[in-house]
Amino acid sequence: MSELGFELSRNGNLKNVKCSHNAEGSEVDELDFSKLLDRPRTLNMDSHRQRSFDERSLTELAMGVSPRISARGDNSSRVFDHAESVYSPGRRSGYNTPRGNPEFETHPAVAEAWDSLRRSLVYFRGQPVGTIAALDNSDEKLNYDQVFVRDFVPSGLAFLMNGEPEIVKNFILKTLRLQSWEKKIDRFQLGEGVMPASFKVLHDPVRNSETLIADFGESAIGRVAPVDSGFWWIILLRAYTKSTGDSSLAELPECQKGMRLILSLCLSEGFDTFPTLLCADGCCMIDRRMGVYGYPIEIQALFFMALRCAMVLLKQDEEGKEFVEKIVKRLHALSFHMRSYFWIDLKQLNDIYRYKTEEYSHTAVNKFNVIPDSLPEWIFDFMPTHGGYFIGNVSPAKMDFRWFCLGNCIAILSSLATPEQSIAIMDLIESKWEELVGEMPLKVCYPAIESHEWRIITGCDPKNTRWSYHNGGSWPVLLWLLTAACIKTGRPQIARRAIELAESRLMKDSWPEYYDGKLGRFVGKQARKCQTWSIAGYLVAKMMLEDPSHLGMIALEEDKQMKPVIKRSNSWTF
Repeated sequence: MSELGFELSRNGNLKNVKCSHNAEGSEVDELDFSKLLDRPRTLNMDSHRQRSFDERSLTELAMGVSPRISARGDNSSRVFDHAESVYSPGRRSGYNTPRGNPEFETHPAVAEAWDSLRRSLVYFRGQPVGTIAALDNSDEKLNYDQVFVRDFVPSGLAFLMNGEPEIVKNFILKTLRLQSWEKKIDRFQLGEGVMPASFKVLHDPVRNSETLIADFGESAIGRVAPVDSGFWWIILLRAYTKSTGDSSLAELPECQKGMRLILSLCLSEGFDTFPTLLCADGCCMIDRRMGVYGYPIEIQALFFMALRCAMVLLKQDEEGKEFVEKIVKRLHALSFHMRSYFWIDLKQLNDIYRYKTEEYSHTAVNKFNVIPDSLPEWIFDFMPTHGGYFIGNVSPAKMDFRWFCLGNCIAILSSLATPEQSIAIMDLIESKWEELVGEMPLKVCYPAIESHEWRIITGCDPKNTRWSYHNGGSWPVLLWLLTAACIKTGRPQIARRAIELAESRLMKDSWPEYYDGKLGRFVGKQARKCQTWSIAGYLVAKMMLEDPSHLGMIALEEDKQMKPVIKRSNSWTF
């Protein structure tokens, strides 16, 4: 075998400079990452302006013409291995008017969605800095009158795709300033890198002044700091850089420091024996007690994606190189851990079903001492012959087999999932359409927990009753993540089907936050109307389906150098 060398490409991949390949394209058993740390790396934004796919292939993809890759042996077409480099800066989708590709039918909901999104804009000293969580007119606003970091991401992507990057730039800079604030809950001070969950603008008519007020978890239900906010911030910064072709924002000393502070929280050494992040319940989109404490898939997938984005954005100065070295080591370990222990398909399920317990040695097969009798009954009927997914949580003696949409979609977009695993996830969604999509996309998790299990896990939470809110509720905002995953895996027809379902209800129901019921048939019992991220998620999904090149903002190529040797199951036949 030839000698291996690597360089860090502009998209954050560990690029193979020189290697030999056998006829089957087999993987390298062992990789040396040390060389890439010594190589200079720059953001060549001019090259980002080149389209990596010809117009014909993109048009065919948008119209659903391109053949799909099958996990069952059809290799006639390939997954979007290079989705990272698809986006062409400066291209407007035309939804402001609304107008766009004349071959792409514009639904009446598009114009109303844009109008609502613009009405949701929040201004600080004359500049738009975000979008309000909901335009609901109910008396009890709670914190729906604030700008949430995670909620703003689809809004920011919509504006970027429409050629309006200024609001995203303002948002990034304002939240960066908030990060530098002293953060205390009672008498305990939070880490310096924690990003706010949300902020609001306070107007003082007497003094004719405006101030920002941030919430770092001290006002949240359960008083939990948002672990995901920092990851979403890095991902959005990379989307802005990719969209505009302008790296000057990311290269600001303040942005560089902000990224390093976020990474310092996640890459610090401690008592951990796993490369995954240990989290409390309620630290992400699922912000109430729902049994996601431990190592939830949503956080691990966002962590992985944020690390890869940070590799692109960090400058190669002395401090930047130190963090890149830490990132490379963590990414290698994290990808192996997630692909090996969080992944489940029919074969892996059967293996767990036959596990022996109380194994004591480094050769143990059942490394987490999971008791086979703890397997839930529903998993045996839910698991299709062809398909698989990343389960919700893995920790000592505990495996949460629930399906979580956001984590699996981000796994596809970040290439935490291998191409084979990505196809298997899409196979699962297609085969379990009734369960995961139903009449309104998309289940935040499946299945719902109920009865005694609901009382123990949620603490009898009246908002998270079965098939409601975060307990199996259907969230339209997830439509943009599904659409992106569908395009990246070459299956736009799945996204089109889901969008058509959403269009039949969303505008008529006044853009609810979520839907209830096993099929998502009912507007959520406590769902706010005119929910901004439901609106923005729909717009982003529509624009990506019209112009798949937008995918490059939010998707990363697979890094083949981080691909572990995993025994393939029956889901993957070639």
